This record gives sequence, C-alpha cells and structure tokens, in this order.
Amino acid sequence: MIDIPQKKQRQFLPESFKVEAWEQVKPFFDELKNRQFNNVSELEKWLLDLSEVEAVLEEDMAWRYIRMNIDTNDKELSESFNFFVSEIQPNIAPYHHELNKKLIESPFIEMLDKEKYFIYLRSVKNEIEIFREENIPLFTKLQQEEQKYGAICAQMSVTIYGEEMTLPKAASLLKEPDRAIREEAYLKINQRRLEDKEKLDILFNELINLRTRIAKNAGFENYRDYKFAELGRFDYTLKDCLDFHESIESAIVPLINKIDLEKKQLLKVDEFKPWDNDVDPENKAALKPFKTGEELINKSIKCFNRVEPYFGQCLLIMKQMGYLDLESKKGKAPGGFNYPLYEIGVPFIYMNAVGSFRDMVTMVHEGGHAVHSFLSRDLEITAFKNVPSEVAELASMSMELISMEYWDEFFENEEDLKRAKREQLENVLEALPWIALIDKFQHWIYENTGHTIEERTQEWLSLHNTLAS
Repeated sequence: MIDIPQKKQRQFLPESFKVEAWEQVKPFFDELKNRQFNNVSELEKWLLDLSEVEAVLEEDMAWRYIRMNIDTNDKELSESFNFFVSEIQPNIAPYHHELNKKLIESPFIEMLDKEKYFIYLRSVKNEIEIFREENIPLFTKLQQEEQKYGAICAQMSVTIYGEEMTLPKAASLLKEPDRAIREEAYLKINQRRLEDKEKLDILFNELINLRTRIAKNAGFENYRDYKFAELGRFDYTLKDCLDFHESIESAIVPLINKIDLEKKQLLKVDEFKPWDNDVDPENKAALKPFKTGEELINKSIKCFNRVEPYFGQCLLIMKQMGYLDLESKKGKAPGGFNYPLYEIGVPFIYMNAVGSFRDMVTMVHEGGHAVHSFLSRDLEITAFKNVPSEVAELASMSMELISMEYWDEFFENEEDLKRAKREQLENVLEALPWIALIDKFQHWIYENTGHTIEERTQEWLSLHNTLAS
C-alpha cells in the first residue's frame, strides 16, 4: 500500500481558510505587512508564514486554471479563474511589493544564511526593481486575454472520413502510410486553423500592445528586455540567444535537411511535402505505444520504476490521487503541462493524448517535471520550488532520454523499439531549429511593435525558410 501525501498542518492560515473573496485574504497580508521582528529567527518565521500564504493561494489559482483548461465550454470554470485573476491577484500585487521591500530593508537580512537565500534574495531585489503599480491592471487584462487562445483552439475540430475529431487526434493521421490520408489530414487541420486566423491575429495584436505597455511602464525599451528581467535571466544575455540562433542555423539545420533528404528517397516521392515529415520513411504503420490514458499511465509507471523505483512511485501517487487528465477531447484546451501544487506538494499532469508515440514522449517529459516537483516538495520556502524554465526543462527533457533504456514497456516488438529510439533522437534534433525559430521570431515581434499583420506573416515565413527544414 502506497502512502498518499497529505497537506502539512498550516502554521499561519486557518485550516478552514478558502479563497472566496479578497476580504478573507486581506487580513493575513496586513498582519505580515505590520509584523515586527526583533531578530533573524523572527524574520525566518515571517518568511515561512509568507511562504505558506503563497503556497495556498498559488495552489488555489492552479486548480482554477487546470479545471478551466479541461473544459473550456463550462463558463463557471472560466469565471472562477477570471475571478482570481481580476479580484485576488491585483490586490495581492501591491502587498507583495511592500513585503519584498520589508524583507530587503530588514536589518536582519545580513544574518540570513547566504548560500541558502542568495538566489531567492536576488530574485526579490529584481522584482522590486521592475514593479510598477500601473502595470497591475494590465497584468490582469493580459492574463484574461491570454486564456482566449486556448479557448479558441479548444473549439477546433475537423471531420475526416465521416469522423469528427480534435486537432491532436487528426494530427495522429500524419503518421499514416497512406499519403492521401496524410495530405487530407494536414490540409484540413490547417484549413480549420485558418478559419480563426483573423480572430487570432487580432488577439495577438492585443497581446503585443499590452506587453509593450507593461515593458514601457517599467522603463524598458521593449517587452523582450523586460521579460529577460522578469524571468530572472541573470546568467546569460541577449547575445547568447543570438549566438544560439546562428549555431542552430549553421550546425543543425543542414543535418535536418540531410535527414529529410533520406526520408524523401526512402518514400520515393518527387517532392517532399509537409505531410511527409512525420511518417515512417519506410512507410511502416505508426507506432502505437498505448491506446488509452489508463494504459499510458500504467506503462509509464512501470518504465519509471525501472529507471528508479521512487520515480514510478511518484506517478503512482498521482494516479491514485486523480492528479492526471491525459486524453484529448473536444472542449479541452490544447497543450500539455505539469502544474506544481505547492501546498499538497503533488503536481498535476495535463495532456491531450491520442495514442501516438509523441504522446508517450510527452508523458515521460511531464513525468520528469513531476518527479522534480516531488523531490522539491519539502523545501522550506515556496519560492525555492519555483525554478526558471531553463532548470525545470533539464529534468523533463533529460527524462525523455534517460527512460529510453526501458521503452520496451511500451514496445514489445524489438523493431518497433529501435524505431522509437531513432525517432526520438531525430525529434531532439528537429526540436532545436523549432526552438530557435520561435525565439528569433519573438525577438523580432517585440523589437518591431509597429509591424502590420502582413509584415508579421512575411517575417515568420522568412525565418521559417531559414531555420526550418
């Protein structure tokens, strides 16, 4: 019998505390703001109490976000999330700023363990520097607008051979040996996306404008520079990003082109089309590592058990707690994520699986994040658990490779297992130009905010021709 983690007993907030109105939350922030401490021990107790409040509030918002994404058709769920974004977060923001200043201005801060608190205090000082009260309502508006993308995409479906299917399910047909099926799937998916092109273009314009206003208010030339500061990128620079783009273009793109040429020759096609990219080059049937979400998690647990028994235990706990929503369905927002839940210390994995090999890799990837969440659950301060993406992705992307030795849990056939490993290694290479493409495009977007939709489209196509195979 596996032990299910329980929430630690609260030391500051009442066990009955729930986020139903700002008036219920405010007294605890007032107490933290007004509390006096006379020594470093009292300062550390204050930090623990603040951390508890942050964990409870962040977990409350996390559940609202997760549930809203699972069913974008349920207006009550979106209203619940928007309530937090519009009524709770804007009121927290000025308190958060004042509490940051209270910490940094404390005479006892020099007595804190420097090795333990260095990264945290560096981040706090950075937050103080970029905070602007006039940005609070803009952040609220930005979060609300950003959710519209997922809601729009969640309504997208196509009908192929008489079956209505979500776009992730339709995308699985791009693995079919029959080229006509692949072409139809590719064209219908993109035709459906184009139906919402105008709506998405307008939304993107609004997001760019909001982000630029936030950056300007904070004293930055553009949103790119602001985001570098907000994300706490202390250890690399803009030049490192530009060098990365160039290295991918010179070293990786030619390698991908070579792989694509080999695929073209094996497929015996006159012209290599976009719908030829995902199919097995020998026209073998698509890899089918699982059929249902239940089978996916069970096989993943077995795989993780063989990597390290504790890793498998982490996934088993999530399964038993119901902290998984894996299968694609209409009305579910696109994408996949592992969402840390800081009070319970057990994360939630969200996916849109349709039985594909890529879904299996996504599960392993998110499982890597999940293990990281479990391993950090007992850190004292909530902020210690909130790592930048550069660190977070180390756990997840490494797990994609570490677990490969045990993928026979998904593929009993030795030939399929070899295919899966080769495809994964190719996918790792193919991801690098895509990352560089998206990143370089973002740099252009926020350095050239006066661009038109047509100019944006042309810039994307130009970069795509350079960095995509």
